[in-house]
Amino acid sequence: MTLLAWCVAWLLDVVIGDPQNWPHPVRWIGNLINAVQRIIRRYCHSDRALRIGGGVMWLVVVGLTWVVAWGVLRLAALIHPWLGWVVEVWMIFTVLAGRSLATAAQEVERPLREGNLAQSREKLSWIVGRDTSQLQPEQINRAVVETVAENTVDGIIAPLFFLLIGGAPLAMAYKAVNTLDSMVGYKHEKYRAIGMVSARLDDVANYIPARLSWLLLSAAAVLCRRDGSRAFCVGWRDRYNHSSPNCAWAEASVAGALGIRLGGPNDYFGERVEKPWIGDAQRTISVDDISQTIRLMWVASTLALALFLVTRWLVVGVA
Repeated sequence: MTLLAWCVAWLLDVVIGDPQNWPHPVRWIGNLINAVQRIIRRYCHSDRALRIGGGVMWLVVVGLTWVVAWGVLRLAALIHPWLGWVVEVWMIFTVLAGRSLATAAQEVERPLREGNLAQSREKLSWIVGRDTSQLQPEQINRAVVETVAENTVDGIIAPLFFLLIGGAPLAMAYKAVNTLDSMVGYKHEKYRAIGMVSARLDDVANYIPARLSWLLLSAAAVLCRRDGSRAFCVGWRDRYNHSSPNCAWAEASVAGALGIRLGGPNDYFGERVEKPWIGDAQRTISVDDISQTIRLMWVASTLALALFLVTRWLVVGVA
């Protein structure tokens, strides 16, 4: 039944994604982070105190998320096994973000194809942290491809990995780790101290999934009739061409598969950030690369699900 729950949850994400008006644990986690952050900032003022407070915040948010998820799942199973199964499916469904990621990318792609640069910039600003107001079509294409590639790890492969090793509660705890990094794991002045622990522990959590993404995206490139060998080679060669120890693995694999160049300088919160290039510009990046990257994401996520299903079956059995 566990393996069936994984498949049903994954299919639900593929088909319906995250409807905006549905209750979602990530929103609750976000509200918890904001509440804890306000308390910490009220009492912690120096950088050292904020770093310690940020560590406490991480423990509270991640720990409470795991405890609540485990408790709800356990209670539901005690009421009735089928209710426990339904709750497990719902939890897994909420930690996966493939459909919402694809939809967000397509919402940028659509006006870009129509020549509506202003709307494309606006839609892009919803999913990236960089300044989008002056971006040209080539830069927008690059930003979307990078976002889809990077979030293939955060939104699909990593949640499935933690589902494999610790079930739905650990997958939910990973989502809390990822949400903390998304909300406070920045290097600029406001969050540098309080978000230090969240940023570093997110890197730890994504260490193995990011490296798996290199292999999975290289295999996906072969299945999608792209350059799988180049995805593999560029993914390895440019794996450290990023300030994050994890992001370049997926981005470089996609860049190699498509024969394009990603990365480069960008503006974040009014600050110019010089970043190394990833991949080789065998051709100019185009709007078609957005849909190609989404396709690579779906195939890689399917391969990840199959890999983890087989691993679970070999280690534990079908239960």
